[in-house]
Amino acid sequence: MFNSADLPQSIPVFPLPGALLLPRGRLPLHIFEPRYLAMVEDCMKTGHRLIGMIQPRDVPRSESARLHRIGCAGRMTGFSETDDGRYMITLAGVSRYRIREEVEGFAPYRKCDVDWSGFERDLGGAEKDPGFDRDRFLKLIDRYFAAEELKTDWDSLTEAEDELLINALSMLCPFEPEDKQALLEAPTLETRRETLVTLLEFALAGGGEERLQ
Repeated sequence: MFNSADLPQSIPVFPLPGALLLPRGRLPLHIFEPRYLAMVEDCMKTGHRLIGMIQPRDVPRSESARLHRIGCAGRMTGFSETDDGRYMITLAGVSRYRIREEVEGFAPYRKCDVDWSGFERDLGGAEKDPGFDRDRFLKLIDRYFAAEELKTDWDSLTEAEDELLINALSMLCPFEPEDKQALLEAPTLETRRETLVTLLEFALAGGGEERLQ
């Protein structure tokens, strides 16, 4: 487990619209662009093996897309290489961060100086949500998944701890990038759950009408 003293000042950042990583969550990634293959190779040479996931503000993204200020760094805990040279990696969420400034350099990928302060809660144990009504929440998820024609492992969902359940669904549901950013920036598990419920209810009420038709 990391503590604040272990966290580096500068990390590589991976702008990927809609890809949400949260503390203690796990995000599988398929890496095939040459610049990000280089990023993974450089990351494996470090002691911390951290990559900062971040939402670009400009979609479609470009190499110079503006970035949101807050992202989440994950430690590379899984790695495999395909026969044609692509990488399959898994990031384990460590902590959110704020971008101080982008670092100029010779690397083909983007790097930023970051500030970890304000996110000390991310480095601790799993959060609790005292106001969580699990039965009502699962019924809402059931309706949403049916409307979106999504499938899930209901046995795993019903048995998951509060944080794992709320964060996994925040990461998995196909929300817009700005909605994913709102879930990332939620200061507590309770506010993330409230944001998630609002997004689900909005979609079911017709806010996602184009997708639900």
